Amino acid sequence: MSDKVKYSQEELQEFKVLIQEKLKKANEDFQLLMDQMSHKGDNGTEDTSPSFKLLDDGSEVLSKEEINQLAGRQQKFIQNLENALLRIKNGTYGVCRVTGKLISKDRLRIVPHATLSIEAKNAQ
Repeated sequence: MSDKVKYSQEELQEFKVLIQEKLKKANEDFQLLMDQMSHKGDNGTEDTSPSFKLLDDGSEVLSKEEINQLAGRQQKFIQNLENALLRIKNGTYGVCRVTGKLISKDRLRIVPHATLSIEAKNAQ
C-alpha cells in the first residue's frame, strides 16, 4: 500500500457512499437543531402563569446558546463532508495534506472527512 499514491475509483465510490450517508444524517440533525431554535412544535410556557414563564426564560437562553453551538458544529461537519465529496470528484481524496501519503482506509471509514494521516495528526 505504501507505493499507492491515490485510491482507485472503486475505493473512492465506497467512500462516496459512506460520506453521502453521513451527510444525509448530518443534514437531518442540523434541521432538528434549527427547528428547536425556531420553536417549531413548541409546547412552551407562553400560556401558563407568569411565574413559570420567568423561570423558563433563564433556561431558555442557556438552551438556545447550547443549540446554537451545536448547530454551528453541525454546519462545520456538513461543510467538511461536502469538501470530502469535492476531493473525491477531483481525485485528491484520502491523500494527507501534510505528508502526501495515503490516509489509511480504517481512519477514513471512521473520519471520512479527514485530511491528515494519523502520523501528521500526531505531529501537530
